[in-house]
Formats: sequence, structure tokens, C-alpha cells
Amino acid sequence: MEFVVLGWPDDGPRLRLDYRRFAYAGKFVTAQTGKAVLRDDDPLPPLDDERPSPTGGPDSLPPLAEDVVAAVAFNEDRTDPTTLWIRYVTVRRDRRGAGLGPELLRETADAIAEQGYETVRIATNNPFAYEACHKAGFGWTGRETGMAELVLERPADTPASVSRETYQSGLDRYRARDLDDRQRSFLATREGTDPPSIPSEDS
Repeated sequence: MEFVVLGWPDDGPRLRLDYRRFAYAGKFVTAQTGKAVLRDDDPLPPLDDERPSPTGGPDSLPPLAEDVVAAVAFNEDRTDPTTLWIRYVTVRRDRRGAGLGPELLRETADAIAEQGYETVRIATNNPFAYEACHKAGFGWTGRETGMAELVLERPADTPASVSRETYQSGLDRYRARDLDDRQRSFLATREGTDPPSIPSEDS
């Protein structure tokens, strides 16, 4: 597995992903955010999707990225130049559940720190993303966006220290919402638990 920063927001990098394999694929084609990816040369598995392949398009688009297994897009905070926001995280559908999202977030935070940023923020709209962010060293700030997303953050150069109370209070926000059975079942498994541990670099 290889981590690569394709470019920072000012560089305007573009990344073309197969929308049949990645959520938010269209968000990565724009040049308005920085991009980083995890790459793996393993052969692509067959698709059980009858939608057409994303071929063609303007010449300005990059070739379809077939070695990317996870991608993240980010931009600088509009009012605080020491803070960078992670806007989109996507993991290839056949690789979900393998910890690639948290791994990519941790690697991205390290790269962000090396660029001199002090804080990394992200907003989550579901308990699975909330959990993944905690595995990457983020913690809930107690704030929500105007779209009811929970805002999490961490120092760029080190994981946040998160108490059980803070972690559970964020999960409680989701518990109060109209969720599907899968989300409710997940929340039940996390009732009263500590935040998830952050894997070491050696694991």
C-alpha cells in the first residue's frame, strides 16, 4: 500500500475515479481541493454493476485511476490559515471494512502537519464515519455544521485525547436521529464503550 499526496489545494489536482466503485467520485474531479490517495496494485475485482463505464469526457480530465483504493479531498479553512478541512473520504467498495479510511486519514494528517498546518477538521453525517474518524485520532468538538454534521478535529501532528464522555455524547447525537437498522445496531454495540483505539504504525 502506498500513500501519495497528489497535490495541495493551490495545486488544483484532479482525480478521476470510477463512480461504480467509489462514492463521491464526482467530487474528486474538481480542482478546488487538495487530494491524497492510498494505492494498491492488486488487480481490480469484477464489477456487479450494469451502469456504463466512465469513459470519454473532456481532454482536461486525467485518466481513470485504477490503482486507487481510497482517496481524500481537503481544503484550507476560509478564516483560519492554520486549519485544514477534510471534505470527502472514499474507499473503493470492495475494500471497505479493512481500515483503509482511518489509515488514509492518519497519513493525510501527518502530511498536513509537515506542511505547517496546526489543526485538521472533518464533519461526519453518520456513526460509521464518526467511528472511523476516532480511529484516525479525531475527537468530537461538541459542534455541528448547519447540515447537522458533527465536527471532529485533531492536532495535525498528534492524535486528539478523547474521553469516553465526549465520544459517547457524539454518538448520542446520532441515537436521537431517525436512523436505519444497521446504524442503530452499530450504535447499540458502542453503548458505554471507550473511544476506539488508534492502531500503531507497526500494526
